[in-house]
Amino acid sequence: MGVTKLLRKSKRNVMIPQNEQKLMKQRLWKPEIKKVDVEAIKAEFAAKA
Repeated sequence: MGVTKLLRKSKRNVMIPQNEQKLMKQRLWKPEIKKVDVEAIKAEFAAKA
């Protein structure tokens, strides 16, 4: 009797670790912290008014 390979199962076995890697990247992602000069912004608004 020949052995058949379930393509759907092999694809799932490949995708499970890839999906876990994507989830870990999303969970560990942090936005960039940009330094903002508050005084410069206040001066800019004062100049407009």
